[in-house]
Amino acid sequence: MALNIKPLADRVVIEPLPAETQTASGLYIPDSAQEKQQKGKVVAVGSGKKDYDMTVKTGDTVIYGKYAGTELKLDGKDYMIMKEEDILAIV
Repeated sequence: MALNIKPLADRVVIEPLPAETQTASGLYIPDSAQEKQQKGKVVAVGSGKKDYDMTVKTGDTVIYGKYAGTELKLDGKDYMIMKEEDILAIV
């Protein structure tokens, strides 16, 4: 199913990956102690600005700032919409 949203200018829509429920050593993390995920998959990309082409593309997995973007709920799914400059890295 295609996402029915088109971000403007230099904004992107990201679907956050699920939070980690287990540590590397095998301990389970309770829901109350889970941290907000900072990694997600790009599902929509804006057209960019004048003299600025977008670096990320649909399907990229990215890492973004902890307090970056705006949370958005669409068709029962959670998304983040943010400027491309808030993305720290492509994984």
